[in-house]
Amino acid sequence: MADKITDETIEYVGILAKLELAGEEKEQAKKEMGRMLDYIDQLNRLDTSGVEPMSHVFPVQNVFREDVVTNGDGSDAALANAPEEKNGMFVVPKTFA
Repeated sequence: MADKITDETIEYVGILAKLELAGEEKEQAKKEMGRMLDYIDQLNRLDTSGVEPMSHVFPVQNVFREDVVTNGDGSDAALANAPEEKNGMFVVPKTFA
C-alpha cells in the first residue's frame, strides 16, 4: 500500500493541513503515511466477525435521569427577602438614565 502514496497526494494533504513541507519533510511524510496505511491493511486482515462493535471502552449506561421538581425553585423564599418585588421579580434601581 505504501507505494500508492504519490508526491501529489503529499502535496494535497499538505494543502489541506495548511503545511508547507520541504523536500526531505515530504519524503518523511510519504514514508510515515505509507506505514500507517500498511498497518491499516494489516488490521483489515483480522477476522472480526465474532466481535461485537463497541462505542466506548467501558460499559456505559444511560446516566440521565428524569427531571422531577421536588421543592420548587425557591423563588418565593428569595422574593420574601427582597426589599421590593413586582410581578414575581425583584425591583432594582435604574443604573443609567
